[in-house]
Amino acid sequence: MFYQIRIKGHLGPQWTDWFGGLNITLEESGDTLLTGPLDQAALHGLLKKVRDLGMPLISAVRIKPQVERGEREE
Repeated sequence: MFYQIRIKGHLGPQWTDWFGGLNITLEESGDTLLTGPLDQAALHGLLKKVRDLGMPLISAVRIKPQVERGEREE
């Protein structure tokens, strides 16, 4: 399953490894989006990391993965 976690504040790209290779997107609003595949155990671990950073969690939602050009979503 793919998740998108939104946190308040910006994280730099150096945090990618710490967040298990999730895509980090910095938004103009000042929020950071962490996006990628996570199972339930990894999701809980990631939420603990966000808590440990002291950054406010805005949302955590399950999303459909983006389909690469030429591939079909099943």
